[in-house]
This record gives sequence, C-alpha cells and structure tokens, in this order.
Amino acid sequence: MKIIDQDIIFLSYDEPNAEKNYADLCSKVPWAKRVHGVEGSDAAHKACAAISETENFVTIDGDTIIDPKFLQVKLDLDELGATPEYQFSWAGKIDVNGLKYGNGSIKMWTRDFVNNMKTHENTDGSDETNIEFCYFDNYLQLNENYSTSIISSSAQQAWRAGFREGVKMSLNRGKVVDDLKSIWWQNYNRLLIWTMIGADVENGLWAILGARSGLFMNMCTDWDHVQVRDFNYLNDLWETSFAAIEDIEYEIGTYGIKLIDKLSIPIAEAPLDAQQSKFFKSIYVPNLRNVKLKGELA
Repeated sequence: MKIIDQDIIFLSYDEPNAEKNYADLCSKVPWAKRVHGVEGSDAAHKACAAISETENFVTIDGDTIIDPKFLQVKLDLDELGATPEYQFSWAGKIDVNGLKYGNGSIKMWTRDFVNNMKTHENTDGSDETNIEFCYFDNYLQLNENYSTSIISSSAQQAWRAGFREGVKMSLNRGKVVDDLKSIWWQNYNRLLIWTMIGADVENGLWAILGARSGLFMNMCTDWDHVQVRDFNYLNDLWETSFAAIEDIEYEIGTYGIKLIDKLSIPIAEAPLDAQQSKFFKSIYVPNLRNVKLKGELA
C-alpha cells in the first residue's frame, strides 16, 4: 500500500500555526485537502472521511509539519500482519520535549472505520473511547517518525498541548487511577518528561506548566477528565486561570511542590533549565513499541 496513492487531509481547528503548516503541506502535497473548524474529534474525522475519494486516507494535524520522505512510504500489510481494514499511526515528534509517540502524529484511516467509530463526543460510553482512538484492535502504532508537532507557536497552544498530555498520560486506558505506577510504563515515562523538559524552546515552559496542571487536576481533584477532549472548555480554562500568569516559573514550582507531596512523583520542583533540556534531548532515545511482524513469536 503506497502512501502517495491515498488522499492526504490537513485537519485543523484553531492552531495559531495552522495556515503556515497548511502552506508547507501544500508545497509538498499539492493535492492535499483540508477540514477546518469542525467541533469534536469524532465529527472532525468523519468530515475527513466524507471528502476522501480513496478508501484509505491520511490525516495531518494542524500543528504538524511532515517530512517529505513520508510520501515514499509503502506498507507491506502481510509483513505487518495487518489487513486493509487496519488503521495506522506513525510516531510523531514533539518540538518542545523531543518525545516521539502517537500524540499528534500522522495517521491513516479507512473511511469505513471512521464512519462507524464512536469516540470522543460520540463515544459509546466506554472509558477507552471517551478521549482516544488508539485502543481498537485494528489500530497499529508504528515506530517510524515522519512528522514534527510544533505545539509552541503561542503560550496558549503550548499550555493546552501540555495540559492534555498531563491528563491523558496519567490515565490507564482512559480510566483515572489511584496510583500513577499502575499506568503503562511508557506513558509514565512520557508524563515525567512532559513535566520537566522544554525550557530551551520558546513557550516551552508553558507546556511544562500545562502538563503539571493537567496532571494535578486529574489526580488531585474531583475534576472530570473527559473535559480534556473539549477544546472550547480548555480555551476557557486558559483564559480564566492561566492567561494572566506573570511569573510562570513560580507557578511551575508551586505545582511541582504539590505533585511531589501528593503523588510522590520523582520530579524536581523546578524543571530542567534550557541548557539541561537541550542536553537531555540530544541524548534521549525514545522507547520503541514492539510491533510484532507476521511470523514472529509473541
């Protein structure tokens, strides 16, 4: 299956860098289509399926820049042990902290799957579909990286991205946990990185504050974590509780003290400074998922 044969759709909502990123995509993929401003993740993906002229289609998030090498990708379904009904997600790189995983990454869907799925605002009520797509049996996460999510174009964008991951990385398949050590170890490690790394990037401290505040609200209050899927709610939360912050380092440290005290989480009160963050990213090697190829033992 060749990527270049599939419809490629730019999916944006209110990202401050969406127009710049769409122009970049069109320079690489002149036939790219666009869906913009649709409320709800489920509805937005269904809108993509509606304009796709191919059964499989690729989505590129509004904050994302792709590597042109992605257009040369060919999927060997037989080697992957997959079928044409599978959905695929590649590992996306986060500009602030260097993490590489499914967050904000390039994805390829089938129209049939998207039209029949019930997730996010259209959830069937299960914990696994309230705020995620990734827990379906025919959803395959791949290790290759062909994109970078630029989440730091504004303070609000960085905070919102960090807040969402602070919440989502502290859940166990969509469920709130009593002990962070009970979540999947890779998500736990990613959570720690979100709360500590990024000072070397403009607005990176806002992403750290977002991650710490999201983690705190999810684990230390009676806040409803399902709200994390609602961008309008998050935009209002930013305006009422975070936009006026003047001393961001103080706020980050305050959340650090609370998280260490209440969760015994192994972070420092202050995140790594710019030089330390840059050094961390220069040596950090992401943990790869074990993608079992056809014929391999489990």
